[in-house]
Amino acid sequence: MTPTESFISHLIELRNRLLKVVLGFVLVFFALFPFANKIYALLAAPMLAKLPAGGQMIATAVTTPFFIPMKVAMMAAFVIALPHTLYQIWAFVAPGLYAHEKKLMVPVIAASSLLFLAGMAFAYFAVFPVVFGFIVSSAPAGVAVMTDIAQYLDFVLTLFMAFGLAFEVPIAVVLIARFGWVTIAQLKEARSYVIVGAFVLGAIFTPPDIISQFMLAVPLWLLYEAGIVVAQFSNPKPPTKENSIKA
Repeated sequence: MTPTESFISHLIELRNRLLKVVLGFVLVFFALFPFANKIYALLAAPMLAKLPAGGQMIATAVTTPFFIPMKVAMMAAFVIALPHTLYQIWAFVAPGLYAHEKKLMVPVIAASSLLFLAGMAFAYFAVFPVVFGFIVSSAPAGVAVMTDIAQYLDFVLTLFMAFGLAFEVPIAVVLIARFGWVTIAQLKEARSYVIVGAFVLGAIFTPPDIISQFMLAVPLWLLYEAGIVVAQFSNPKPPTKENSIKA
């Protein structure tokens, strides 16, 4: 096979994998769409629980009551279809991996999906009540807190992404150590910089109260430490002739 033919075949394979990713997402989305309003009600529950009795959210645009629940259904479809998406990515790159690399990627994909979901769950059950309680309690006297549903969605999506990605830190640490890009000693030496960076990210992605900043920074630091521990136990052995042969 000539280089041109090989390049074209890779493009075709990439197209097919992307189509499968889109198809999986679309199927899940259409399955969830009839329940979009209920999913949004579940998403809004932490905020509504902190509002005074009779408090509610508002929609300031004509089409917002329709499009916001639809966006929430799309977000839920993305999360549910994430394992399928990651599998398609792995299936595309797998032919170019060595046998020992393929064995590593399967648990990485599974762990990445679970950790991202764990990050979102931590944000929903632990962070949202604290953040929204702080926001509502900070309102001046005589000010009724009635959040626009579009702005609320943007806010919670930012926190979901921040905590979901933060929970991926152990995977990143294990991979860079596994591939020999850094040593365990270098990871430990960078601990102080990671702690500072964690609090900087906490200040950026959370409201300006010390509690919510700690709730992002401290887990981020602890997850980094967990990644170092796992990396120590999965320290790669020098590749042998047998495991260097591509499957």
